[in-house]
Amino acid sequence: MNKNKLTVIALLAVLIASFTVLLSIGSDIYREKPPIPTAYVSGSGEIIFSENDIEQGQLVWRSMGGQQLGSVWGHGSYVAPDWTADWLHREALAWLEITAQQRYQQPFTALNDELQAGLELALRNDIRHNSVVTRANGITEVSLSDTRIKAINQVADHYLSLFGSDPALAHLREQYAMKEGTIPSLDHREKLNAFLFWGAWAAITERPNENYTYTNNWPFDPQLGNTPTSSNVVWSILSIVTLIAGIGGLVWHHAAGKHEALPEPAEQDPLFFTKATKSQKAVGKYFVTAIALFLLQILLGGITAHYAVEGQNFYGIPLSEILPYSVTRTWHTQLAVFWIATAWLGTGLYIAPALSGHEPKFQRIGVNILWVALLIVVLGSMTGEWLGVQQYFDLDMNFLFGHQGYEYIDLGRVWQILLLVGLLIWLVLVTAAIRPALNKQGEMTPVIWVLYASCIAIGLFYGAGLFMGKHTNLAIAEYWRWWVVHLWVEGFFETFATAVIALMLVRLGLIRARNANAAVLFTTVVFLTGGLIGTLHHLYFTGAPTSVIAWGAIFSALEVVPLALIGFEAIESYRMRGAAPWMIRYKWAIMFFVATAFWNLVGAGVLGFLINPPISLYFIQGLNTTATHAHAAFMGVYGMLGIGLMLFCLRGLTGNLEWNNQYLKGAFWTLNIGLAGMVFMSLLPVGLTQFFAVLENGYWYGRSPEVIHSPLVETLVWMRVPGDIVFALGGMLLGLFLFDLLKKSLSSKPVTTAAGELGAKV
Repeated sequence: MNKNKLTVIALLAVLIASFTVLLSIGSDIYREKPPIPTAYVSGSGEIIFSENDIEQGQLVWRSMGGQQLGSVWGHGSYVAPDWTADWLHREALAWLEITAQQRYQQPFTALNDELQAGLELALRNDIRHNSVVTRANGITEVSLSDTRIKAINQVADHYLSLFGSDPALAHLREQYAMKEGTIPSLDHREKLNAFLFWGAWAAITERPNENYTYTNNWPFDPQLGNTPTSSNVVWSILSIVTLIAGIGGLVWHHAAGKHEALPEPAEQDPLFFTKATKSQKAVGKYFVTAIALFLLQILLGGITAHYAVEGQNFYGIPLSEILPYSVTRTWHTQLAVFWIATAWLGTGLYIAPALSGHEPKFQRIGVNILWVALLIVVLGSMTGEWLGVQQYFDLDMNFLFGHQGYEYIDLGRVWQILLLVGLLIWLVLVTAAIRPALNKQGEMTPVIWVLYASCIAIGLFYGAGLFMGKHTNLAIAEYWRWWVVHLWVEGFFETFATAVIALMLVRLGLIRARNANAAVLFTTVVFLTGGLIGTLHHLYFTGAPTSVIAWGAIFSALEVVPLALIGFEAIESYRMRGAAPWMIRYKWAIMFFVATAFWNLVGAGVLGFLINPPISLYFIQGLNTTATHAHAAFMGVYGMLGIGLMLFCLRGLTGNLEWNNQYLKGAFWTLNIGLAGMVFMSLLPVGLTQFFAVLENGYWYGRSPEVIHSPLVETLVWMRVPGDIVFALGGMLLGLFLFDLLKKSLSSKPVTTAAGELGAKV
C-alpha cells in the first residue's frame, strides 16, 4: 500500500472519529444543558418568571441584536457589558445591601471585614444552591428566597430603565453604545429580564451533586464563589504539553521527509494562452461584488469602532438613531463572511471547468442566476436586520426575516434558508463542471477529490445552523452555531483553499504533482485532526459538561501545531514569485499567499493559542483579546487568501491585459500594515488592560464602563485610527485596481488562444 493510500485512510479515520466525538458531545449537551424550569417561584408559590417568559425574552434579546449588543455567557460584542456577569454583580450588591440593612441596619460597605465575609458566605449559600424540583406532573420549579427576589426586582428595574428611554440612564446607554429606546415595549423589556436572569442563574447555580455551575464557574467572580475549576487548570497544562509534543513530532516528520528541488518552470506562462470559458468570464462579477462588499465592511468597521468612544454619535452626528451599534456591528461581521465567501465561491466556479476542460450546458446561466440570488440574500438580510433591530417586526416576524441574534448567523431564518439553497446551487454547478476530472486517474486525482469533498462540505455544513430553532436552549444553540462558524468557515474553506492553491501551483509548473498531492493530503489530515474536535474550545462555558474542556483543550492545541511550521510555507511561496520571468504576473497573488501564511502563524497560531487554553479563556473570553484573534485570523488568513485566489483567477480572465501593479503593491502593504496597526496598537493592548482588570476585581469589572471608558482604554481605542486609515487605503487601492482592470477589459479584447486547459496537465 503506497503512502498516499495510507494518508487517505488516515483522513477518513480522522473524519469518522472526529465527528463521532462531536456528535457524542452534542448528545451530552442535550442531556446536561442548563434547564429552563416551568417557573421560578417564591416561598409562597408566586411565579416570578415562567418558562414562557424566558423563551419570549430570548426572542426579545435576539430582536435587539442579541450577541451584537453586549454578550451572554461571554459570547457577543464588547462595548456593552456581558449581561450575565453584570446581572450577577448587580444582584449580589443588592442582596448584600438588603441583608446588611435587615440584620445590622447599616450599609454593607460600613460593616467590618468579619461581618462582610459572613454575609458573602450567606450570599453564596443562597444563590449557588440548586433548588430545581420536578413535580409528579413533570412541572419543574425553582424556589427563590425572599431576599433574592427583592434583589432580582432591583436589577430588573435597572434593566427596564436601561433598555427603555429613562433619562436617568442616558449616559450609561451612551457608554454601552445603546440607542435610546432600544426596546420600546415595556412587556418586551420584562420578558428580556426573564431571559437575562435565566442566563445568570445558570452561571451561578451548581450542577446537581457538583461544586461547579452549569457554565463551569464562569464568569470569574470570587465574591460569588465563581473561581476556576480543577478541570480548567489541569487540561490547560496538558494542552500546552500536547502543543509542545505535537510541534516536536511535526518538526521530526519535516526533517525526516524528502525535500526535492523545485521543478524547472516552463519558459512561457502555461496560463497565459488559456482561453476563459463563458461561465468563467461570468465569474468576474463575483470578484467585483466581493471587493464592493469588502469596502462597505471597512466603512462599517470604522463606524463600529468609533462607537466605543462616542456610543451614540459619529463625530458628533447622532448616527445611532439611524444606524445603531448593534446594526453596524452585525453588518460588519456578516459582510466579512459574505465578501470572503463570494471570492472563494467565485474561485470554485472558475477552477472547476479549468480542472476538467469541460463547460456544462447552461453553466453560464447558472453562474449568473446564483450571483443574483446571492445579491438578494445579502441585501435582503441586511434590510431585515435593520428592520428587526429598529423593532419594526413582531418577535415571530423578526425570527423569520429580521435578526436571529447569533453572531455570524444573524440573518433571519428565511434568508438563512435561501443562503443554504444558494450554496447548494453552487455545489451543483461545481459538480457539473468538475465531474470529468473526478473520473480521470492521475497524480493529482486525490487532491481533486479533496477539493470536491470540501465543496460538498461547504455546500452542506452551513445547514447546521438550521438545527437551532426559535426557542432552542442557548447551550444547544451555541453548539450548532460553532458548527457553522468553526467547521464551515475555519475548517472546510481552509481545506478547499489548500487544494486550490496546490492545483494552481502545479499548473504553473512551480511544484511537482506528486509532491503537491502528498502535501495536500498530509496537511489536510494534520489540520482536521485538531480542527474538527478543536471546535469544542468555544463551548467551555456555554452550559456544556466538563468533558468539553478536556476534548477542547487538547485538540485546540493540536490546531496550532501545523501553524508552527507555517514559515516554511511562507518562504517557499515567496521564492516562487521569481521562479521565472513570467512569474511577475503572479507576484502579488503569491505575496497575498505569503501574507496568509504570516497571519496564520500570528493571528490563528499565536493570538489564537493566547485564548484557547481553558484557564486563559476563563478570564479573557469576550474581552478585546478575542477581537484581536478574530481580526488577525479572519482578515489576515481568510481575507488575504480570498484576495490571492481572486488575483489568480483574474490573471486567467484578463489574458494579456496590463495590470496596474502599483495599485496591488500599495494595497498589499497598506492592508497588512493597517491590520497590524489596529491589532497591535489598539485591540491587543485594550484586551490586556481588561485582562488585568478582570484578575483584580472579577470579570464584570473588565467589561464595565469604568474600564472600557477609562482614559487609558479610550486613548488606546483612538490609537486604532491610524491602522484603520491605512487599512481603508488598502481597500480603496484594491478597488481602484479592480476598477482600472474592468475599464481596460471593456475597452479592449485580450488576445488569447485556446491552449492547454488546466485539466490537461493535472
